[in-house]
Amino acid sequence: MKDIKKTISLIEPGNSPSPMVVLNSVEDTGREIAGLVRGLTEKDFGLICISGLDWNRDLSPWPSEAVFKGGDSFSGGAGEYLRELTEHVIPEVLRSGGLRPERLAIAGYSLAGLFALYALYETDMFSSAASVSGSLWYPGFMEFAGSHAPRRTPERIYLSLGDREEHTKNPVMRTVGERTRRLKELYEHEGISSIYEENPGNHFREPELRTARAIAWLLQ
Repeated sequence: MKDIKKTISLIEPGNSPSPMVVLNSVEDTGREIAGLVRGLTEKDFGLICISGLDWNRDLSPWPSEAVFKGGDSFSGGAGEYLRELTEHVIPEVLRSGGLRPERLAIAGYSLAGLFALYALYETDMFSSAASVSGSLWYPGFMEFAGSHAPRRTPERIYLSLGDREEHTKNPVMRTVGERTRRLKELYEHEGISSIYEENPGNHFREPELRTARAIAWLLQ
């Protein structure tokens, strides 16, 4: 199904009720990622993949300047998009598919990984989240997470990075490793089951496989 801008695809679970994972993605890779997940776990699940997003608007929690010279700034539309997602997109997909998932998780790569964590603080819809190579360098997010509590205590939080991601000359981007590991410590201190994994390579290596590994861990 499609709205004016976004493409929304549903990969149904084998049985109902089963967990449902909401994945925000640059491209409509839901079916590919679901296939990879099924090669990693025998757990049944469904997947809602939303692509065609205005990346720097829909997934940024508040306005921020561009990270790279000549790049686009971030307009901070995540709150508006999250309301659209939780009040319209997800309920419509579940209703049209006749699905009653036992729980909902949210996952994303890069800026969508940041959004997955942000969502935990703004809605109680999701029981767990995966931030895969997440943009946790985003200005102000570490302070936000340290001064706010999730709307519900998450069952699981997955964090990962490529082992080359923090080795960059960009002063904002190179904070990503420290901030991701600090968030892992914060969630552990709050009693949340969490994991931090490092994958070989930079930010752009094997995003589909990295995402599949994250989802498989959430399903355990």
